[in-house]
Amino acid sequence: MSAFVAAVGALFADPNIGRDAVYIADGGAPVLMRVVARRADAVTDFGDARLWSETTRIDLRVAEVANPRPGDRIEIDGDAFLIQGEPVRDRERLVWTVDLRPA
Repeated sequence: MSAFVAAVGALFADPNIGRDAVYIADGGAPVLMRVVARRADAVTDFGDARLWSETTRIDLRVAEVANPRPGDRIEIDGDAFLIQGEPVRDRERLVWTVDLRPA
């Protein structure tokens, strides 16, 4: 096991950083997993205007979710979300970052 794999595993397992969630692929069975929330706000330029919006972005381990797709469902603390847009993997191919919208 590489140092990167061990570090990612420790971050997701940490009770202060990682959270329990349920992943449900479109038409699939629920899978328990851990996520790291990144609820950052987004500022988007549109012409001369700057638009602010709340975003819900999370990280998933590739080892737990091999191929997340837009429309798949994620439930965190009783709140349901759908993946929107294409998920992006990190350079080491260990973590997916996905944007969510309320279901």
